[in-house]
Amino acid sequence: MVDRERRQDKPALLVSLRAQLNDDQLMTLRDLERFGWELKFVRRPPFQDSIPVVFDGDRRTFAVLRPDGTLDDEHPDLVIR
Repeated sequence: MVDRERRQDKPALLVSLRAQLNDDQLMTLRDLERFGWELKFVRRPPFQDSIPVVFDGDRRTFAVLRPDGTLDDEHPDLVIR
């Protein structure tokens, strides 16, 4: 059985993640990237808005980009494994 490589190269993955953001979120993300923050993943819970998650450069702090472009760093219901 031949396994197909499922990992994507990083640029293709970043493009697909960014495509899920609205204009306000993209503007905030660009500002955050200047300080080392990075969009890591976008959660898509059923019947809810997507939840883009960004991490700081040290990978110690994470935050959620809200639909209006503001940053939510309290995220009480978001569990990261």
